[in-house]
Amino acid sequence: MRSGARPLLAADICQVQDHFMADARHHNLRHVPADGIDPDTAQSAGMQRFVAISNAAVGSTKLWMGQTHVQPATRSADHHHGESETAIYVVSGTPQFVFLDERTGAESRIRAAAGDYVFVPPYTPHREENNDPEQEAVVVIARSTQEAIVVNLPSLRADDGTRS
Repeated sequence: MRSGARPLLAADICQVQDHFMADARHHNLRHVPADGIDPDTAQSAGMQRFVAISNAAVGSTKLWMGQTHVQPATRSADHHHGESETAIYVVSGTPQFVFLDERTGAESRIRAAAGDYVFVPPYTPHREENNDPEQEAVVVIARSTQEAIVVNLPSLRADDGTRS
């Protein structure tokens, strides 16, 4: 113990726990039914995004979550998500995620299937493709920024000066 510091008492810990528990009890869970997702969010050509969790939808302050549908035989525009870290869960279909390999500069692909996860780092240009001629690809997206950031680009090689 540092000199002059008083020992931490059980009462101190209880006060801290009570503070957090009281705050947690004042917030209700929010339910967004499947038919309640909203297409009023940033879009890229070749796909349709729907917002489920955002400040406007449920009062979220640190998280954005939604769903993206990529129609058969289509691809999105090349884009990045700014400062957002993006996690993707594949619900159905076999989407492909195209990006430039940072070591070689060559175009690379992640071929995903239902149940797979994909991580997209901030400011990383990429696109989604659905090469299946019949089946739509559906993914769930979670982002570390509160709202959806979508910066459409002319190509994967486009650099708007935000990458280091």
